[in-house]
Amino acid sequence: MSSQDIPEENLPAEQDHAHGAVTVADDTDPFADPGLPPHEHRVQDIDEQAAKRSERAVALLFTLSMLATVGFIASYVAIPHDQAVYVFPIGHINALNFALGLTLGVALFAIGAGAVHWARTLMSDVEVADERHPIEAAPEVKAKVMADFKQGAKESALGRRKLIRNTMFGALALFPLSGVMLLRDLGPLPGTKLRHTLWSKGKLLVNMNTNEPLRASDVAVGSLTFAKPEGLEEHDEDFQKEIAKAALMIVRIQPDNIKDKRELQWSHEGIVAYSKICTHVGCPISLYEQQTHHVLCPCHQSTFDLSDGARVIFGPAGHALPQLRIGVNDEGYLEALGDFEEPVGPAFWERG
Repeated sequence: MSSQDIPEENLPAEQDHAHGAVTVADDTDPFADPGLPPHEHRVQDIDEQAAKRSERAVALLFTLSMLATVGFIASYVAIPHDQAVYVFPIGHINALNFALGLTLGVALFAIGAGAVHWARTLMSDVEVADERHPIEAAPEVKAKVMADFKQGAKESALGRRKLIRNTMFGALALFPLSGVMLLRDLGPLPGTKLRHTLWSKGKLLVNMNTNEPLRASDVAVGSLTFAKPEGLEEHDEDFQKEIAKAALMIVRIQPDNIKDKRELQWSHEGIVAYSKICTHVGCPISLYEQQTHHVLCPCHQSTFDLSDGARVIFGPAGHALPQLRIGVNDEGYLEALGDFEEPVGPAFWERG
């Protein structure tokens, strides 16, 4: 339907924007401005029923975006991360990734499509020609811009088309929840898990190489031995997670060479047990120098003095290695007398 098929009295009043105005080229002005073509009214400008249909279509798209956002959240919570689904013609793919991508894509597309359909069918489509103006706007230009803005806001019918307004606000309000849900992967918070290891009073120190409990006589002066807690086996499902906190370095130093008083009290006949995990970024420490009693992290060369409370003497590590208090049981085996007094490894944000 075009404006030529509608009685003139039913057509919206034209604004004075020089539509159809033509300047004829002559000898004095060979490049005359041809003007804008005559404005053609859309069916929505003429028929309120058609405008209502477009309004419902826009609202439907915004509602679809809201439903897709809810679907995104439900998929994130309900679908297992390792579940697969067959999708023709792609084949078997991860169900969670497919659901998240599909719902997020639909939510974005529906908001965009609704906005475009709203602009093309219900907002004013009158072309406006304006003269170029200096970069610094004059007061009258600023006043004209504000007037044009108010006119545009009026022509958008946002106040009158309440169904569109409410569904658009709903879609825009719900959609950011998709991003909020992704923050779930940053948690849950570790709580006190980073402060505790498998070590506890009475747990034997087990040699990592022989998988046998260590006796005091097994540790020679100047030697370096790696130990794990009794009961932790390599085939355990959580072995890597637990050994990353519980791995020990066992070194025997002449008691007269131990400078730190607490280190001497927590040792047994010069046998000291320190965390093997570097306090810089958590690399395993494995290089020991007998004469100086220094251990070196191979990743970034942080160096610790095991004869002086494992304090940092070089490198980027921020604090000393935690020491485990040890003793000997009735059978002569080395055992822990508790857990580490401080968290193992690098510092973390809630560490006090």
